[in-house]
Amino acid sequence: MTSAGQRHDSVAFIPLTGRLKIARRAPGRPRTRPGRVLADNGRPPAFDPETYKQRNTVERAFNRLRQHRAVATRYDKRDFACRGTIDVAAIRIWLRDLTQQDLRDTP
Repeated sequence: MTSAGQRHDSVAFIPLTGRLKIARRAPGRPRTRPGRVLADNGRPPAFDPETYKQRNTVERAFNRLRQHRAVATRYDKRDFACRGTIDVAAIRIWLRDLTQQDLRDTP
């Protein structure tokens, strides 16, 4: 879900959680409420270092996506084009990581 650059992220929170589906390990319908949501600014009320490490991983992933000029500047005006640009950038990152990992495994 994309919005205007000056809009706050919290505006999209309710619509995004409405579309959320978390698969269960056991049979049954998917959950629709997350176990935990990490905010962008500040620390959660009960600071957990392990949870914060996971948030750091997500932040680093966003930074890697923003290294692609088209994602960082967001020239795409339509939502589907912006999603496609992000998908292509993510695939390029994934493929680059696969090749680097394969090179590390060879003696």
